[in-house]
Amino acid sequence: MYKLAGTICGEVGLHKFDFAVAGEVRRNEYVKVWNELDGWILGRVVSIIEAEKKTATAEIIGYKDERGFLMQPKNTLSREVKVFKADQEFIMETLGLKSGGIYLGLLEGRTIPVYLRKEELIQKHCSILAKTGSGKSYTAGVLIEELLEKNVPLLIIDPHGEYISLKYENRNVEERKQMEKFGISPRGYASQVTVYTPSNFTVNPAADKLFRIDGINLSVTELYDFFPLSDAQLGVLYQCINEIKAKKEFYTIEDIIKAATASKSSARWRIIHFLERIRETGILSDSPTRIEDLVKVGKANIIDMKGVGPKLQQFIVYRLCKEVFEGRKMGKIPPFMLIIEEAHNFCPERGFGQAVSSNVLRTIASEGRKFGLGMLVISQRPARVDKNVISQCNTQIILKVTNPNDIKALSRGLEVMSTEMEEEIKRIPQGVALLSSPGIEMPILVDVRVRRSEHGGRAAEMDEEESTAFESEDDEDEGEEMERGERKSMLARWLV
Repeated sequence: MYKLAGTICGEVGLHKFDFAVAGEVRRNEYVKVWNELDGWILGRVVSIIEAEKKTATAEIIGYKDERGFLMQPKNTLSREVKVFKADQEFIMETLGLKSGGIYLGLLEGRTIPVYLRKEELIQKHCSILAKTGSGKSYTAGVLIEELLEKNVPLLIIDPHGEYISLKYENRNVEERKQMEKFGISPRGYASQVTVYTPSNFTVNPAADKLFRIDGINLSVTELYDFFPLSDAQLGVLYQCINEIKAKKEFYTIEDIIKAATASKSSARWRIIHFLERIRETGILSDSPTRIEDLVKVGKANIIDMKGVGPKLQQFIVYRLCKEVFEGRKMGKIPPFMLIIEEAHNFCPERGFGQAVSSNVLRTIASEGRKFGLGMLVISQRPARVDKNVISQCNTQIILKVTNPNDIKALSRGLEVMSTEMEEEIKRIPQGVALLSSPGIEMPILVDVRVRRSEHGGRAAEMDEEESTAFESEDDEDEGEEMERGERKSMLARWLV
């Protein structure tokens, strides 16, 4: 027997209807109504009015026709028709919820598990967007755990060292109590996770390996990616490298610095200065990190950027993403998922700064799916992420967002956003996400499951004196009169 929720009354339209509540009914609860023409129709309670007579408003989700398509009723529902609480099987069938895949959590207010298809995540990209403290990194951790369970290769860009905690099982007492509800148990992924640091083990003692970029035979183009050059400076650099090539088959940045020092051009000083800054980061090596080591089946490799300045972070993301994209196209590495945390720093929307990494991330967003390179984009500032990147993400996981500019950006970038959904994401409670995905008939609210592993965001704190090595040329000009010894000392303090 179906449980009675109420009787249709008041305002009745093609997309919504009011009903007088009978018994206990709560907001976001799923209900169903029988219609002689279409059969059972699914609805969702969007508001409840407590008055002399308790009434509720339900939005109409629709019904499945004989072809399996979700349809909207062609006629308004009749008043006095009974409204029932929807049963689990009917909800799953109508919404298109399937069993198996990437387990995100439970349909909000129900015990129905919500799964995402692994292929859709990898082939069609995904975004997690939320205001600070709403659980974006936590939700990303849930997806990462699920992808590791499915042996999907992962490459994670981690600006603040949050994801190293994937190695350790969740010991949070409150969350362990909830694990039975979600049907999971605690687990660490130490055997599958490797942490690389572009800095060094003094700054990042928890890292497993150093991350280094190939420093042999750097071209003018590659050096130009590090920093902008004037025409005069480019000319000096071309001349220096051509002279070195005439004498050596292999050369390093030290050779370029020596050649620049020997130049008679007054433009050499700025070039020498920047080349020395590159060298002092230690990022260049004659034994660079291989992409074949970074992308492996069943492994998550984390580039932990802790201790690395913003501009150098952007350059690392640019070089790394360029190499893995080319490597994937050539079949040198398996299909994998690229995870970009704090994406607004690496592919900012126009008007919110520039990043050398923007173009390659736009390219991966538009073309990566053809080559089995999926991308998970995570940001606390949706308005500041390149809209072309966001719009390419077919699966969106949106947690609480209240900033008007961010909400407008979501509306512009996501086809699924409606006025009702804009209001919904302002009120989403902690731990709940609005999910839109190609495999699900319409956006739904999901109670995101607790993590099996520890959540690094609980303890991660941003260093107030964030590294400023590789800031813009304008910033450098302000300190032009600083003695060279003082500058080197400061660089050492920033980078070691």
